[in-house]
Amino acid sequence: MLISPLHHPSQNHLLAALPARELGDLIPYLELIHMLPGETLCEAGDQLPYVYFPASAIISLHYILENGASLEIANVGREGMLGVSLFMGGETTSSRATVQIPGFAYRLKAAFLLQELNRGGLLQWILLRYSQALITQIAQIGVCNRYHTIQQQLCRWFLLTLDRLDSSEMSMTQELIANALGVSRKSVAGVAGKLQRRGIIRYHRGHITVLNRAGLETGACECYETIKKEFDQALDDMRKPESSQGNRSPRKTLPLL
Repeated sequence: MLISPLHHPSQNHLLAALPARELGDLIPYLELIHMLPGETLCEAGDQLPYVYFPASAIISLHYILENGASLEIANVGREGMLGVSLFMGGETTSSRATVQIPGFAYRLKAAFLLQELNRGGLLQWILLRYSQALITQIAQIGVCNRYHTIQQQLCRWFLLTLDRLDSSEMSMTQELIANALGVSRKSVAGVAGKLQRRGIIRYHRGHITVLNRAGLETGACECYETIKKEFDQALDDMRKPESSQGNRSPRKTLPLL
């Protein structure tokens, strides 16, 4: 793995939840990569050669309809990974994955991860616990898109994005946001304008600065808190010493793939 003084696998919450020894065992197999904005990592139906653990990048998962329309069903940042279908019984992905926010991630060969998971133990438990939280996010976003206003959805979307960043600033176009929410660009522009006039955000040429997070939280629906609580609980569970209940078999020395 390329070692960088600015990046470490522990920037990803799933990898950070591993004991130092187990993380150290994985490090030689992790590859640090830079993800570009709009980059497509996979299409629905693809077989993933790698799984990805974001460190600073954010990945958007879109469900694609027959007419070509798409809707964001989840996003994945440093709290998670791309590639849960690999160990959930599916051979292919069910959604398109694109880079929403550029940054860095660690990728791991899918075959190697499967080899590790077949041994059971803490890594398997952590990824399954994350998968439960991801399913909650997908279900809650489905409810949100059906029952809540565009303003509530946009505030929820901003907050979930902020939670995955170390900054109150983000670069994204109104078109990107509209595609994520499955609404018109005009609708996003109207709501963003209202938030800007109320001093909650500042928006200029694709650059958004959140000035008042509390204002976003007030404007969001219950879906944000539901998703946040689920991921917070998942992280707490992963950090508990008793979560390592699954005893792993003695580790064998494995060749680099």
